Amino acid sequence: MNLHGTPLSPRARFLHDLMTGAARLVQRERLLQDLMAGVTTRAAQGLDASQLSAYELGALLPVAYRVDLESRDAVLVRWEVEREASERQPLFTPEACADLFDALVCRRADIRVSVGALVRCPAGAPLDRLADPARVVVERLLREDRLNEPFSLLAAAGLAGLDAQAAERLTAGRGPLGVAEVELLLGWDPTQRALFAEFARESSRNAPPPLPDARERLSVLPGYAAFARTTVEAAAARVDAIHAGELPYRAEKAFGVGEKQTIGRAVRIALLRDEPWLPEPLERLVRGVAVAPTKARTLPSQGVLFEIARAAEDHPTPEAVTALRAARGLTRHAGVPKQLDRVLKRIEPALADRVEVAFRLPDGRVRETLGEHTAVIAIEGEVELSWWHGDRKLKSVPAAVKREHPDEVKRLRELAKQVRRQQKTLVRALEAGFAHQVAPPYRRLEGHPVADRLIWEFEVSPGVWRSELGLTVPDVPVRLWHPARATPDEVRAWREVVQDKELRQPFKQAFREVYLLTPAEEATATYSNRFAGHVVGYHKLYALLKQRGWQAPYLGPWDGGGDGGAMRVLGGGGWRATFLHDYLWHEDGYATTGEVRFHRMAGDGWREARLAEVPPLVFSEAMRDVDLFVAVASIGADPEWLDRGVDRLRDYWQSYGFGDLSENARVRRDALARLLPRLAIADRCALTDRFLVVRGELRTYKIHLGSGNILMEPNDAYLCVVPRGSGDRVFLPFEEDGGMLSVIVSKAFLLAADTEIADPTIVRQIRP
Repeated sequence: MNLHGTPLSPRARFLHDLMTGAARLVQRERLLQDLMAGVTTRAAQGLDASQLSAYELGALLPVAYRVDLESRDAVLVRWEVEREASERQPLFTPEACADLFDALVCRRADIRVSVGALVRCPAGAPLDRLADPARVVVERLLREDRLNEPFSLLAAAGLAGLDAQAAERLTAGRGPLGVAEVELLLGWDPTQRALFAEFARESSRNAPPPLPDARERLSVLPGYAAFARTTVEAAAARVDAIHAGELPYRAEKAFGVGEKQTIGRAVRIALLRDEPWLPEPLERLVRGVAVAPTKARTLPSQGVLFEIARAAEDHPTPEAVTALRAARGLTRHAGVPKQLDRVLKRIEPALADRVEVAFRLPDGRVRETLGEHTAVIAIEGEVELSWWHGDRKLKSVPAAVKREHPDEVKRLRELAKQVRRQQKTLVRALEAGFAHQVAPPYRRLEGHPVADRLIWEFEVSPGVWRSELGLTVPDVPVRLWHPARATPDEVRAWREVVQDKELRQPFKQAFREVYLLTPAEEATATYSNRFAGHVVGYHKLYALLKQRGWQAPYLGPWDGGGDGGAMRVLGGGGWRATFLHDYLWHEDGYATTGEVRFHRMAGDGWREARLAEVPPLVFSEAMRDVDLFVAVASIGADPEWLDRGVDRLRDYWQSYGFGDLSENARVRRDALARLLPRLAIADRCALTDRFLVVRGELRTYKIHLGSGNILMEPNDAYLCVVPRGSGDRVFLPFEEDGGMLSVIVSKAFLLAADTEIADPTIVRQIRP
C-alpha cells in the first residue's frame, strides 16, 4: 500500500486500516481483547508506532486527525500516532503536507503541527496547493481572536496572502522591538517563518519537538543576525536612558510583553553564534534591568533579566555568566538573587559542556596591593587566596587590611570562590572534550597551570601521536591523552610518572577507567545491563546526576514518579546516553538501577543505536559516569546502612559491599598498589584481589576496595567505621568523586594502630 507517495510497512498499513475502519474484524477483536486484559496501549498487539519510519508518521498524521471519535479502537490508534509524532520528527511528502492542511480545515487540527510540516518536507512543501486551506484557517483564527501562536499564524498568513490582516493584529501592543521582529518576518517566505515558529517554541501539546538545528538554521536566515544585534543594542540603550533620567522609570515597564520574548530570542541567537559584539551591550543590558535607577527595590524588567538568564542556560558563555553574576550583586530585589543563583548553578555545568567557548574562562590569577600588603589568588594547585607582606606569606588577613579595606577583603574572598567555580567548570570542559569527535581548541590553555598537569598527545606526523606532559609541542594537532587509546605499557609508564612526580591531576587521567564493550553487551545489542540491579540512595544519586551534567526528572511516590531516564548528551551533541532507574516503591528514599542505552542524532531526531556503533570514548565516558553513580550512591557503600536498613535489602548490601570490583575499584586498586610502598604502614598492609588487608595489634582487617567496608579476621565480622578524616597525610594521584581512595587510606592508618583507637563505638566492635 502506498499513501501520499510513502510505501507503508505492514505495521503502518494495519494502523491506517484501524483508523479508517478497514482493518479485518479478527484483527480488531484481538486488539480490543488485549486492551481489555490490561495490556498497555503502546504494547497492545500491532498498536506500537515506535517502529514507524519518519515518513510513515507523516503520512498517518492526516489520517489520525480525521478519525471518527465514536470508534474506540480508532481513537486509541490516533492517540498512539499523535504521541509518537510529538516525540519524534515526522517527515512529509508534498502530498502528505497538503493533506495535513486539509485536515487542519476540516477537523480544526493544531496549526503548529501543520505549519511545522513546511520545514519537515524535504522535497519542498506545495505552497500553491496550501493557499486555500491556509486562508480558511487564518480567517477563522483572526475572527475568533485566537492569536496565541502568532508566528505559526504568520507562516499560514504568508501561504494565504493575508499578511496585512495578520500583521495588523499581531503588532498591536507589541512595542517597537516586537513590531520590528514581525516586520522582519514579513520579508521571509512561509517556510522561513515556520522555522521561526519552531525556534519560538510556541506551545502545543501535539507538535513534534523543535527541530534540533532550528536555531542554527534561523541564525543564517536573511537579516536575523543583524536584527539580533540591533535588538540587543536598542534594548541596552533604552535601559541606559532610563538610568540617565532621559526616560521615566516605572517598575517592570521598561519593555512590553512582546518585547521581552523578542529580546530573549535575539540574545539566544547571539549567544549561539558566540557573536564578538555581544558582551558589551549584554553586560549593560543585564546590569541595567537588574536594579532601579532610584533606591527602590524594584527592577526595570525582571522578565528581560530572566529571559537572558534562560538564553545563557541554553548557550552559555563566560561573558554571559560574568554579567549575570554582576546583576546578582547589584539587584536590591529580595527574591532575584535566589532565582539567579539557581540559574547560575545550572549554567556553569552547561558551560563546561560547551567546550568551544569554556576555554575563554579567565585563569583567575590575581595580585592586588592594599596598603603595605598584597593579596594573591593563585591557581597552581588548589585555588588559594593568600596575603603577603613583602616576600613573607602571612597566616591570615592582616589586621590593618581588615580595618582599612573591609569591602576589598570581602570582594577578594568572593572572587576566590568564583575562581574555584571557574576552575571546576574548566576541568569539566576538559573532561567533556574526551568524547568529542573533533578536538576542542586546547591551544587556548597554553601556559595555564591546569594544562601543565595533564598529559597531551601531539600528532608529530600523519597518524602518529606522541604523548607529553603539558602543552609543550607547538604548531601540531593536539588532543588529550586517554588510556583507551594507549597501550598497557604506556598506561603503566604514565601512572609511574604521575606517582613519582606527586602530580595531583585536576581529574583522573593517568588512572582513568576504561570501559570496553563486553560479550554480554554485544549479545543484548542495544542496551547494557552492566550496572543494572543495584539499590542506591535516591537523593544521593539525584545529586550526582546533576553534578555530572545528566538531565533527569525527580522521582517519588506519586503518579508517574516511579521510573525515569537520566540523559546526557556527549560527543559534541551527536550522541545521547540514557541511564534508566526506578523509584523503589516499598522503601522510601531508594531507587534501583536499570539499563544504559545510547541514541545518535539523526535527521528526524534521536534514534536508538546499537552499542557496537557507539564511538569507544563516548561509550567509555558514559559508562564511567554510571559506574560512579553506583559506586557512590549504592547502599553497599554506606558503612552505617546495616543499623537502619531493612531486611529485604540486606542480601544486596552484603553482595555489593564485599563482592567483585567494578572498573572504578580496579583502578583504585592499581593506585593503591603504587602507593602502598610509600606509606609508613607499608609493612602492615597487603593487597588481595578485592581487599586491602591491614594487620593491627589486636586484629587483622580486610578493607573492601569498592565499598570501603571492613571485615575482621578470623571470622569476617563486620566492622563499622564511619570516615571522619582523610588520606591527606599522603599524596594521592587524583581526586575522586566520593573520595573512596582517601577513605580507604584513612581507615588503613586508623586500623594499623588499633590499640590507639579511642572511639568507643569502634573499640566495642574490635574488643567485644
